[in-house]
Amino acid sequence: MDQGIYPVPNPWANDALVDAARYQQMYAHSITDPERFWAEEAQRLDWMQPFSQVKATSFSEEDFGISWFADGTLNLSANCLDRHLAERGDAIAILWEPDDPAEPERRISYRELHEAVCRFANLLKARGVKRGDRVTLYLPMVPEAAVAMLACARIGAIHSIVFAGFSPEALAGRIEDCSSRIVVTADEGLRGGKKVPLKANVDAALAHCPDVETVIMLRRTGAEVAMVEGRDIDWATAVEDQPSTCEPEEMGAEDPLFILYTSGSTGKPKGVLHTTGGYAVWAAMTHEYVFDYRPGQIYWCAADIGWVTGHSYVVYGPLMNGATSVMFEGVPNFPDASRFWQVVDKFGVEIFYGAPTALRALMREGDEWVRKTSRKTLRLLGSVGEPINPEAWEWYHHVVGEGRCPIVDTWWQTETGGAMISPLPGATALKPGSATLPMFGVKPELVDGDGRLIEGRGKAVLCSRIAGRDRCAPSGATMTASSRPISRPFRDAISPATDAGGTRMAIIGSPAASTTSSTCPAIAWARRKSRAPWSRIPRWPKPPSSACRTTSRGRASMPMSRPMPMSSRTMLCVAN
Repeated sequence: MDQGIYPVPNPWANDALVDAARYQQMYAHSITDPERFWAEEAQRLDWMQPFSQVKATSFSEEDFGISWFADGTLNLSANCLDRHLAERGDAIAILWEPDDPAEPERRISYRELHEAVCRFANLLKARGVKRGDRVTLYLPMVPEAAVAMLACARIGAIHSIVFAGFSPEALAGRIEDCSSRIVVTADEGLRGGKKVPLKANVDAALAHCPDVETVIMLRRTGAEVAMVEGRDIDWATAVEDQPSTCEPEEMGAEDPLFILYTSGSTGKPKGVLHTTGGYAVWAAMTHEYVFDYRPGQIYWCAADIGWVTGHSYVVYGPLMNGATSVMFEGVPNFPDASRFWQVVDKFGVEIFYGAPTALRALMREGDEWVRKTSRKTLRLLGSVGEPINPEAWEWYHHVVGEGRCPIVDTWWQTETGGAMISPLPGATALKPGSATLPMFGVKPELVDGDGRLIEGRGKAVLCSRIAGRDRCAPSGATMTASSRPISRPFRDAISPATDAGGTRMAIIGSPAASTTSSTCPAIAWARRKSRAPWSRIPRWPKPPSSACRTTSRGRASMPMSRPMPMSSRTMLCVAN
């Protein structure tokens, strides 16, 4: 260690998928020839109809629009499941650890997961769910949450997951905003030994959502709950007679995949809509390179499925790469403060990806809770969700990882769909508290309030450089004096990562997702302003807000230079 910098360990430099030289080569390629770079990276997916054009962009005020792989077709459920069946059908897809360590874990193979997804997809179709319909998922951290996500993707429905800790009021607002007619929930959830009345919350929410026609309920605890005749059905009973096969729907790369609402902690929640092709390429690529993932390794992202980290790095990214992904129902300090590390030992976890908030809480409990476990299988640690302070980073590295595990400190946002800035363990020297270098296609710049480029450290707006322009308008992040990005709404960005029509946001290089405000789902407006195939999404009744801003869905709020695949387009509408 030299002046707080940790060099890449020799074993990682020698054996990683991406070493320092390859990172420089790949990054340069992504910036100088983005179309060829992303055409090559997109081959990691199975396309039903190969795309003929990587991206189509227009930055003119009159005809603004960005699309990725627009004429290609694919199905994300098939990319997560079907293509693994021949060679990895009996490999474990999901290792599920319940809230109570006395309850048995579940080990679900790719073949078993495929069958469960097909049965549930057929149930959705039997209940009238069609391509483009929105399905609200309000579930605990159980494998059925992944099943429901993948079933929606399989038939072309758009899932909207609501964190199971949210209130009936928050749930009702999200159901109404996306015009969902079907809700999937459980009788109760379990968290830290306490029961969460999910079905009761749904019933309370639906008093304000008269258009919901079906509630599918999973029995998690077996609690007695009210069932509304004609509306509510039992998951297990309903899927019993459904066929175990379901042909995946052929989806356009720019067709919507999911809506995810921000928490609303800084204002009214905004719905982020990610499309299929760009998001899939970005999630799969970043999962493989950031975590140096190899088939057969046990990987654990400790995020809840209700957040974007759970979407991209518990379900979609890992399963596209044929990984074994751990799902954890509980909390880090129940029944005691060594629970995380007990689960690591139980399953032989090699890659652990957690949040600084949890790590700081465990650090306060003392080192003995960590040291009473082995953790000998760990080879890589990760941080996500917020900045990790250097003290917590050092504790994570020296106590949890015993000084032998690199830490990938990832920076991104709900709007980007995947990591935008992150070390690669075989390529990047580490600095505690720093997310280090940009991912491929992302080219960060700092500008002041007048758009002037700032060299070195400073407090400014983060944006990305666009081909053919000196720099783009301010992006949605600021940099502090320590050069750590702080999440803030994007402004004037354009990037093939996530984009939509509108005022524009600042992200450049990747196909990303689409965002709409929770109070302003302006789909008709998006149809006019962007080139994405929105025609399959029914018009939502509310008009666009006058404060709509467009954002590129490809990278978090960093200036990304050039195309980098991510979700596909992002329309951020801020309520007046």
